[in-house]
Amino acid sequence: MKDGVMLALICTALAAGCGTKAPKSGSDSSPGAATGTNRIVMPSNLTAGRVMMVNKVSRFVVLGFPMTAVPQIGQRLNVYRKGLKVAELKVTGPQEEGNTVADIVTGEVQTHDDVRED
Repeated sequence: MKDGVMLALICTALAAGCGTKAPKSGSDSSPGAATGTNRIVMPSNLTAGRVMMVNKVSRFVVLGFPMTAVPQIGQRLNVYRKGLKVAELKVTGPQEEGNTVADIVTGEVQTHDDVRED
């Protein structure tokens, strides 16, 4: 009878131990854990638009935004490409529907770059 109880305890201990795995060395599944790669975090509650057209000679862009998120004239915006800041803009207008015009203050802008306020 002792052998049956001992066998049951060993099986229970083995089953409980197999249910949890220790994380591999250097990996952590918690949010924000470093994995050796640079992570880019982009806030989702800020005004976000896209560069629709670039006039490099006159240094202005046409931006497209959702109808409810068109920035104010005079507002400063940042331009991002692949998550990295590449330019700064100042909204000058005119504005029509979801589109607005902005001057390029610094940097280089390309069509389809992301635009947001920070």
